[in-house]
Amino acid sequence: MASAAPSAADSSARPPRRILIVLLGAIGDVVRALPLLGRIRRAYPDAQIAWAVEPKSEPILRAHPWLDEIIVHDRSRAPWAFIPFLMKVRAGRFDLVLDLQRHLKSGITALASGAPDRIGFASANAKEFNQLFSTRRISPQPPMRLKLMQYQAFGDALGIAPAPIEFGLKISDSELARAKSILAEAPAPRLAVVLGSSWPSRIYFPELIAATIRALNVSADGGPALFPVLIGGPADARLAAQVVRNLEGKSVLNLAGRSTLRDLIGIFPQCAAVFAPDCGPMHIAAAVGCPVVSLWGATAPERSAPWGFVDFALRGEIPCHPCYLRECPIGRECMRRIHPEDVAAAVRRALTLTAPPATASQSEHAGEDGAAPPRDSREEAH
Repeated sequence: MASAAPSAADSSARPPRRILIVLLGAIGDVVRALPLLGRIRRAYPDAQIAWAVEPKSEPILRAHPWLDEIIVHDRSRAPWAFIPFLMKVRAGRFDLVLDLQRHLKSGITALASGAPDRIGFASANAKEFNQLFSTRRISPQPPMRLKLMQYQAFGDALGIAPAPIEFGLKISDSELARAKSILAEAPAPRLAVVLGSSWPSRIYFPELIAATIRALNVSADGGPALFPVLIGGPADARLAAQVVRNLEGKSVLNLAGRSTLRDLIGIFPQCAAVFAPDCGPMHIAAAVGCPVVSLWGATAPERSAPWGFVDFALRGEIPCHPCYLRECPIGRECMRRIHPEDVAAAVRRALTLTAPPATASQSEHAGEDGAAPPRDSREEAH
């Protein structure tokens, strides 16, 4: 590992003027890296900060108040689309790159930037020889450390001050109005039910989802009856239809394929709680302060639980957990062992939370003042 960076508070150190964050892919990863963005913005209020990302996660970053520029790599257009993307990165004339992706493609992106200072993961955590493209690396990270905190280690490598764990997700008034109109047919209090995941092995069963909804759709233990709102993309339409059939005529708002990532930033704050498998929307919900009950089988909550809601992570107890297999060879038995009554009980507990932990100062990197990063009114920056 190379020597640590000079402290941002050291007057002899020249602060970076143009910074690039490379984190191209998963929605959940991009959300969990936002607190690092906020920490960097606090430390370098006058820097120009860009983010290299793929289209599926770009809506999370769009109009973000702490970000100046988004450089999109649309790999679906053609294999050679990587070349013009790299040319855009090169044209940015960055002097600092943080490679949070740890893969070959992100390493090449960092190198193509021409930045003299390129920070990446240690060899023990990198993949596809990614470490060879960095000029220095962060300390080796325990594999089961929360990924959000692994990203915070980049701030430590820069020597910048700790900051509150904040996400800064905001939408415009018109976007909020759209989110409220989408929910107009769903009476409060609402239960958001996230259906899908990018890994088939993570998905909960439709009959178990429906059983959980039925348990929460009635008043119990002093708690209110919750109206279910199904959340999912177009690929989740079949699963949504199966859940609806299992509800046998109970009222439900089915938004599968009818809402966007930007919509979710406005929808989740209008819900009393959410339950979900390991997926990107789960992290969006936590980031905007909606209590999250998460369901775990193939993957581990120790590494990926939504921020602030690790106590509401439920796992199917089975010897092969966590296997990290996209396709389960034994029929998702781990998810089968998560019982609807336990999910419902966890949601009831989550409803008693009095403040959203997602924006609280609750880690070794949390600050004390709770103030938002500087330049927080820059919604029109790009």
